[in-house]
Amino acid sequence: MEHTPPAFFKRGPAPVVRLTFFALLSLAMIVLDARFRYAEGLRGAISLATQPLQLIATAPAGAWQRISTFFASQSQLSAENAELRAKLLEATLAAQRLEASAAEGARLKLLMGAAERLPGSAAPAEILYGGRDPFSRRVLVNKGTRDGVLPGSPVVDESGVVGQVTRVHALLAEVTLLTDKDQAIPVQIARSGLRAVAFGGGTSGLLELRYLAANAEIVNGDRLITSGIDGVYPPGLPVATVIRVERDATNVFAHVLCQPAAGVDRGHLVLLLSPAAPPAPPPVEAAPEKGKDKTSSKSRRQRAKDARGP
Repeated sequence: MEHTPPAFFKRGPAPVVRLTFFALLSLAMIVLDARFRYAEGLRGAISLATQPLQLIATAPAGAWQRISTFFASQSQLSAENAELRAKLLEATLAAQRLEASAAEGARLKLLMGAAERLPGSAAPAEILYGGRDPFSRRVLVNKGTRDGVLPGSPVVDESGVVGQVTRVHALLAEVTLLTDKDQAIPVQIARSGLRAVAFGGGTSGLLELRYLAANAEIVNGDRLITSGIDGVYPPGLPVATVIRVERDATNVFAHVLCQPAAGVDRGHLVLLLSPAAPPAPPPVEAAPEKGKDKTSSKSRRQRAKDARGP
C-alpha cells in the first residue's frame, strides 16, 4: 500500500518562490499597462463587475450622510424661520409705531391749526387716563396749575368741544366730558339760530337736548354750536350733530339725541383754552322815591279798574 499524504498537507513551491513569481508578474503587468495600455479593458470589466458591490458598500455611509444633512437642514431652517419671525415682529412693531407717530403728528398739526383760529390762548395737553368712577365721564390731562390751567377752562380738539376743566392739581387737571350725566352746555342750531341746552347722556356717549318744544325747528343733521351765553365757551365752536328727533303728541317737549362732534371717547391730544371773560353784571335799577311810588301804584290801580269797567 502506498501512503500518500492528504491534499491538505501537500505543499507546492516554496512561499518565497511564489512571492517572487507574483511580484514579477505584477511588475510585468504594470510595465505593460503603462507602456502599451493592455490592461484597460480588463480594468473596465473588473470595475463594471464590482460596481454593484461598491454601491452596496457605500450605501450605509450615503444614507447616514443624507439623514444627517436632512436633520441639519431642518434645524437650520427652523432657526432661520424663528429669526425671520422675530425680525418680522420687530418690523411690524416699528411700522405700527411709525404709523401712530404719523397720526399723532397729523392730529397735533390739526390742533395747532385749531388753536390759531380760536380766541385767547390755547395750550396742548395729553390725556393720561380716564377717571376711576365708571358712571362718570372724566379724564385726566398732564397740565395743572403749574402750567396756568384754571378751573372752568374749556377743553376742545380739532373737531369741537370736548368738555370743561372741573378740578386742577399741581401737575394734573380733571376734565369733565360733554357726555357726563352732570354736564350741560348752551348751544345754538347753526341753521336756524335756535338756542337750547345740551345735557350729557352718560354711558350712552350721546348728548340730549332737553326742554325743547315739540314744534321746534330742528331736524336730523342739524349742527349744534356753542352760543357763548354762559361765559364759559367761546361762541361758534362745534358741539354735536342731531341724529334723532322724536316728537310725541302727548308730550310738550321733543326728544332730541345728538352725536358729539369732538373725540370725547377717542384720541389723546386736546387743547386747554383760557377761560372766557365773565359777562357784565346786569344793570341795577334805581329805587323809586316814596311819593312817586305811591302815585305810580295808584295810577296802576286806577288803570286796572278802568280796564275792568264799571
